[in-house]
Amino acid sequence: MGGGLALAIAADYPNLVSKIIVVDALPCLAAMMNPSFKTKDNNDCSAIINKFTAIPDDQFYKMQLLTMTRLVADTGKIKQIAQWSAKSDRKTFAGMYCDFSNTDLRESIANIKCPALILLEPSFANFKPAIDDQYKNLKTAQLQYAAKGLHFIMYDDFDWYIKQLADFTK
Repeated sequence: MGGGLALAIAADYPNLVSKIIVVDALPCLAAMMNPSFKTKDNNDCSAIINKFTAIPDDQFYKMQLLTMTRLVADTGKIKQIAQWSAKSDRKTFAGMYCDFSNTDLRESIANIKCPALILLEPSFANFKPAIDDQYKNLKTAQLQYAAKGLHFIMYDDFDWYIKQLADFTK
């Protein structure tokens, strides 16, 4: 969600931002399943918020543990990330998840003027044409695919990740 936020801020305030780094995020995640996806006006997130906030704490933590096994290959980080998630405000968590699922920045990223480093997990390379299409309006995008890992590439391919950041921020 942070990568989407970086894209949105840079698109809405192109003169404010000098560089952005987006880690494993797309302008429109929903478009990976439905390329013709359109955002819903007045998207109602109450059902998902109610669902997330009704889950008992111990069950929510177990769900996050299971989810993290699909998002981070470094098994030493799974519990830590799940704990961070479980400690977050669940209403905010659910609302952000719902909002992000209804976000389409594919057109608005054309407003971004600054250099943009886009770091992606290796599996996204299997969908390179769709990824390229999502970022086609971001003329400053430098798309880089990690060699190993899952969503948390900062843990799964740490040396590559740090090198990308260092090279881009020079």
